[in-house]
Amino acid sequence: MTIQKYFVCLLLLLAGTAQAQQLAPAEKIETKKGTLTVQPILHASLALQWDNKTIYVDPTGGAKAFAGMTDPDLILITDIHGDHLDLKTLEALNTSKARIIAPQAVVNQLPESMKAKAVVLTNGEKTTQLSIPITAVPMYNLPETADSRHPKGRGNGYVLEMGGKRIYLSGDTEDIPEMRSLKDIDVAFVCMNLPYTMDINQAAAAVLAFKPNVVIPYHYRGQNGLSDVAAFKQLVADGKKKIEVRLLQWYPEK
Repeated sequence: MTIQKYFVCLLLLLAGTAQAQQLAPAEKIETKKGTLTVQPILHASLALQWDNKTIYVDPTGGAKAFAGMTDPDLILITDIHGDHLDLKTLEALNTSKARIIAPQAVVNQLPESMKAKAVVLTNGEKTTQLSIPITAVPMYNLPETADSRHPKGRGNGYVLEMGGKRIYLSGDTEDIPEMRSLKDIDVAFVCMNLPYTMDINQAAAAVLAFKPNVVIPYHYRGQNGLSDVAAFKQLVADGKKKIEVRLLQWYPEK
């Protein structure tokens, strides 16, 4: 290798390392089958790594947002809006080995190459992929109206079972009965951003109703900036239900 090629390779390696270091701190959750790593990406986008499997949830931000991450084995998409379904990001990522789990409204918008490896789930339906049971659950706005941003049945929240842990991803929803009736949730990712989903008071009331062991606020950027997740944490603590609130870094620090 010439000295010039050596320095080119070194610069590329350093650039890749710098990109990887831009990822927010990851969260670790212990399961009966090893550690589940939660990697916040941005807003509703995250990655889950467990048992040598990588799951991307609502990937957005282009390939650079996932620099340093393992290519996905599964991709979960909750809804058709651009902060959940980002075709440019899907096309930029290496999805060659990935199965896509999504509602019909999302699959309708995928290119043909991706439709071929998509599994359509409607609310209440289940599938098992890579030995991970996945259930689609409702996500919608209240009151239910014809012009709702998120009508019932179009999008999916998801419950995943991984190493004896039940993981809930709310998607875009309000404090709906189906959320309140969830059982045995170990970790819940719950949205809270007006006017698209719900405020922190609604989110806290819902969490106190279904009592997950751990709740992680995500998707909390709204029209007036970021929701006060510290206040949400206090509301949950005031409910005295022994629910742990973990605050992760979902947005770039100013």
